[in-house]
Amino acid sequence: MTHILAIDQGTTSTRAILFDAGMQVVNSVQMEFAQHFPQAGWVEHDADEIWASTVQVCRMVMNENDVGADDIAGIGITNQRETTVVWDRATGNPVHNAIVWQDRRTAPICDALRDAGHEAEITRLTGLLLDPYFSGTKLKWILDTIPGARAKAARGDLLFGTIDTFLIWRLTGGRVHATDATNAARTLLFDIHKGEWSRDICDLLDIPMEMLPQVRDSAADFGQTDSAILGGAISILGVAGDQQAATIGQACFKPGMMKSTYGTGCFALLNTGDKPVASNNKMLTTIAYQLNGKRTYALEGSIFIAGAAVQWLRDGMGMIADASESGALARKADKTQNVTLVPAFTGLGAPYWKPDCRGAVFGLTRNSGPAEFARAALQSVAFQTRDLLQAMQADWQTDADVVLRVDGGMSASDWTMQSLSDILGAPVDRPVMQETTALGAAWLAGMQAGVYPDADGFAATWALDRRFTPEMSQSDREDGYARWQRAVQAAMMF
Repeated sequence: MTHILAIDQGTTSTRAILFDAGMQVVNSVQMEFAQHFPQAGWVEHDADEIWASTVQVCRMVMNENDVGADDIAGIGITNQRETTVVWDRATGNPVHNAIVWQDRRTAPICDALRDAGHEAEITRLTGLLLDPYFSGTKLKWILDTIPGARAKAARGDLLFGTIDTFLIWRLTGGRVHATDATNAARTLLFDIHKGEWSRDICDLLDIPMEMLPQVRDSAADFGQTDSAILGGAISILGVAGDQQAATIGQACFKPGMMKSTYGTGCFALLNTGDKPVASNNKMLTTIAYQLNGKRTYALEGSIFIAGAAVQWLRDGMGMIADASESGALARKADKTQNVTLVPAFTGLGAPYWKPDCRGAVFGLTRNSGPAEFARAALQSVAFQTRDLLQAMQADWQTDADVVLRVDGGMSASDWTMQSLSDILGAPVDRPVMQETTALGAAWLAGMQAGVYPDADGFAATWALDRRFTPEMSQSDREDGYARWQRAVQAAMMF
């Protein structure tokens, strides 16, 4: 068994990545799937389409490289977090489309819970804020809204899971209903201090605990695939939510290490060690990973729109034909213009948590065009990252120099990463291995299977591609950030 198969189930596509015994990518296959927007602020996926895409990319990457089930030591799964699926225990059929993490429909539920005085206790137990982002209120909405769902759930006929759980259940032929601690920690239902589901919160949301999956370590036995799916039984040995998998893939195993992933959204995690750090600056306290029964915690900041702003330039505005063009276009922008984009297309995440805020553009002139929009879109990601970094530093209370490890599709753009370093006023390190999220899932499975090294051995393999250091003057940096802060405040007042 010389290979590890990583399944990276993301917000807009599903990928299967085959790794060899040396943790190098052999090949990958990717497939996009449909995004559904039934109403403003609502985002859904067809869970059956996600399942079909998962099976297809796994079969394709195995066939293209003549790798059979007997050649694979284990499967690692990483997934879009918080996205919520409820399905029938007997048939396996979802009772509703998956409600995606970006979805804002449960804002009224969150408001009611907040008005009733429940947020402080929920935050104390879960490390999370009351926001539609998380799974718990999405699950409540499904039970409250879909005819017959609550009665079926009460009888034990419905199961809940984030995407990892749904895939595990399907891959194992319905034999395993499980998740890992990192995904459980994003549901708004999990006590991150005790490492178990919170009965108090489930009672508050009227959620039967029998619906919830068993919670396991991030590296653990999650069962074997049904032989008919991939040509043989393969052990599922690693599971982590995408941002935690990227943290692992970046080898951020020591307290104070930080990574930021730039995909559809942007997610920064700061390892805080074996003790959770409560945030006074609207960061999230979460589980970075759980190995051998030991939880390691992190502070996390979530930006809802990062690469999605570039997709908007491409698909919504028609300013670019391909996302890779954005950096070159931004480089052409008029330096005398100060166009600022607040990309609150689905609300603002950390540290603002304003689900009802919407996007806005400031500083337009008659000469503003595609280049200025491209620069503003890319800079908005850097400004939002600075928001997160400053909040984390205030919570972590350390004077240590911060070096940010970056990954995700946007990290391939030199212009974007240089802009990020300029606006942060700090170094930005891009690794040689760009597939950090998939690598994290693969390492969990490979380590559990005994074919990959332990954490220390894995960290020693991390290699730097390029370090970006600040080139912008301090005055320009602060002037630009002040414009950003004014723009955000104006957008939130609109």
